[in-house]
Amino acid sequence: MEPSCPFCRTPIPDTDEGCDKQRRKRIEANDPAAMRQEGIRKYRSGDFTSSFEFCSKAAEVGDAMAHYQLSLLYQEGYGVEKDEKKDIYHLEEAAIGGHPKARYNLGCHEYRCNDNTERAVKHLIIAASQGDNDSIKVLMGPLFSWVVKKEELAAALRAHHAAVDATKSPQREAAEAFDRIQDTIDVEDSN
Repeated sequence: MEPSCPFCRTPIPDTDEGCDKQRRKRIEANDPAAMRQEGIRKYRSGDFTSSFEFCSKAAEVGDAMAHYQLSLLYQEGYGVEKDEKKDIYHLEEAAIGGHPKARYNLGCHEYRCNDNTERAVKHLIIAASQGDNDSIKVLMGPLFSWVVKKEELAAALRAHHAAVDATKSPQREAAEAFDRIQDTIDVEDSN
């Protein structure tokens, strides 16, 4: 079986020019996944202004991962002015869209900045239930041991295990391998 593009399922071109052409085609078609992916590529290459533009377009059509990427840009002030309110807004949008790391970050924000332990725990439990490893580690650590009930932690652990198991598939492993190859190519191109 020949490897295919994760966006349009056509065979992956043999040349860099072919890959670029295929990527541009998906972006021109306003494919939110392709726009987000291009935004992430720009982010990794240090072109934060372009990253912001691509991720903003993808977020406009509800791409949760694009919202998460925008939160990182606003959090660090990369390509945009640092803005905690916009950072939190995009984290919330990503969390509503099901992004576990956004939910984890909201939990950390609630604990550190708002001193709202109960709300932080709720965010962390949801993130853990979505398969986020960092959330489980924090919930099991000494920081929240006095707040998290034994039953809540047990339920979160079961849900975390089920979420991790549910993500295992040959297709996902192939997509992750493709991402690792792309990351290697991006690093080689930047050198």
